[in-house]
Amino acid sequence: MAARMSFPLSPRHKPYKLSESRCQSVILDLYSNTICLDCLRTFAGNRKVNQKRSVAMKFLPSQILYFTRSRTTKQNVRLLLKFLTLLSVLVLVYSVLFHFIMLHEAREYSWITGLYWTLTVMSTLGFGDITFVSDLGKAFSLVVLLSGILFLLVMLPFTFIQFFYAPWLEAQSRAKTPRELPATTSGHIILTSFDSLTVNLVHKLAKYNYEYAIVAPDLKRARELYEMDMKVVVGELGDAETYRRLRIENAAMLVANNEDTLNTNIAFTVREITKDIPIITNAESDDSIDILELAGSSYVFQFMKMLGESLARRTLGMSIGANVIGRFDQLIIAEASAMRTLLEGKTLVESGIRAKTGATVVGLWKRGEFRVPLPESRIDSTTVLVLAGSLEQLENFEKVYYAQDTRPATEALVLILGGGRVGLAASNALKQRGIPFRIVEKNPKFIRDENYIEGDAADIHTLYEAGIREATSVIVTTHDDSVNVYLTIYCRKLRSDVQIISRANLDHNISKLHSAGADLVMSHASIGANTIINLLLPNRIMMVAEGLNVFRLPVHKSFAGKSLAEVPIRHQTGCSVIAISKDGDLRINPGPSVILDADDEMVLIGSGDAEKRLMEIYR
Repeated sequence: MAARMSFPLSPRHKPYKLSESRCQSVILDLYSNTICLDCLRTFAGNRKVNQKRSVAMKFLPSQILYFTRSRTTKQNVRLLLKFLTLLSVLVLVYSVLFHFIMLHEAREYSWITGLYWTLTVMSTLGFGDITFVSDLGKAFSLVVLLSGILFLLVMLPFTFIQFFYAPWLEAQSRAKTPRELPATTSGHIILTSFDSLTVNLVHKLAKYNYEYAIVAPDLKRARELYEMDMKVVVGELGDAETYRRLRIENAAMLVANNEDTLNTNIAFTVREITKDIPIITNAESDDSIDILELAGSSYVFQFMKMLGESLARRTLGMSIGANVIGRFDQLIIAEASAMRTLLEGKTLVESGIRAKTGATVVGLWKRGEFRVPLPESRIDSTTVLVLAGSLEQLENFEKVYYAQDTRPATEALVLILGGGRVGLAASNALKQRGIPFRIVEKNPKFIRDENYIEGDAADIHTLYEAGIREATSVIVTTHDDSVNVYLTIYCRKLRSDVQIISRANLDHNISKLHSAGADLVMSHASIGANTIINLLLPNRIMMVAEGLNVFRLPVHKSFAGKSLAEVPIRHQTGCSVIAISKDGDLRINPGPSVILDADDEMVLIGSGDAEKRLMEIYR
């Protein structure tokens, strides 16, 4: 990470410093997501009609202004008027000739009739109520008909669309997708890409009332995002003027999640304008980290690598004990798998975790679903405990519940399906712990050493060669969710007792992977979004997993003078008090007899819905 650690986030926030340990602690893991691209498109498609009308009325003046002031539009209108003039002259000439030829045939009609005949023939309607009988009249009718086909049916629609309708549509698009933000805009987040991470991040920003703007380099892409109800601004990503129009000096943060070369250009361009704005970039290659830091990035993350390491940490060989997933001052949040431990098969009250270790179980994960812990909640092989406590309390937890698991880590064979960036990161994490692994990869270009098995993971003989029969864990890491679902079902059928951890590329496939048999599912989109939010709101909130937050809250006036047991927070909201700050001293896992003072501050943990209920009740 870059050494640049001190910056003001926005006019609403005071400058702060992040220590290296805090910087590491914001790299968090997750299990599931709550928003997907398809859901967002459905939401955008179901907007109310009156909202669309108000937006149309709002942009109509700007559409007309752009349409009338554009130099190209003025030229197009002049050309269209010239063509319409030529067409009018042609109709007038034909109407006059109609009268002369009819007089030649000893018939006489009004001038209106001549205009009527000319238009019906040129438009190929040809009612047949007025016709010529002489050869001269019939030849004249053919000339009028052919010229009508050419000028009225071919050239007129093309000219109208080219010189009027298309510029008008462009004016509408430009009016709906602005090129700058209002001068008073401040404290907003600038996003330079649109992907699953951006969707996840936008959802979280809306929850905490942060404005954002997505930069779209072309008008077509901007129009698509606008139709999806996203806040978008048109501009070139490498142009300094774009970021000036985005009020970069007043922004809270810029997030660049593009290719490494483009991220470098963005960071360098923005850093020339302002030295204060925090720039968060994602690096695809290890070699790009230093370049991005030199270009001006405040923080450089590798979200795919973080995903691979998170997947590896959840395997049985790596998780003999509690895995730390976040820190909140001295408070540590950790996860512990119950599979093949002394906890399996017991209820929470029977386990006696708090009495024996001092750590508190603040949540339960079961196949990606977070549940509020109850005394009668039963712990099975798929349960992952969410623990809160001090370092000493978590060490006691490991001694009590993992001491009898004397199986050496080298016996835990991990099978990795897919040798891309995520699979490689997972293998490196396992290698550092001395845990044996094998990677199944069908692309010969990715084969590195003897740990790789070349072949298709969907082939049973390849899986047997890789060691599916003796593996303790299987990590599915391909970039195709359909393949991940297939491999999850296949491995679950071959081994009902094996631990399966899968990668999800799109959010709406997470529940599908759980249904297919995956014990845990993770996504780089939520890892990235959680990391960014934790940087944006330091010491105020910490997202330890998707839908699970640790946050601070002053003691409500109705709680002052009461004991923790008398406060109905958990019963009413589902949030749990895991620490109390008294005069700057953090008391971790306070007992039910602790008295709350009016100037105390509570540290709570709960799902997003539980936090929302808490705010609504005790606002």
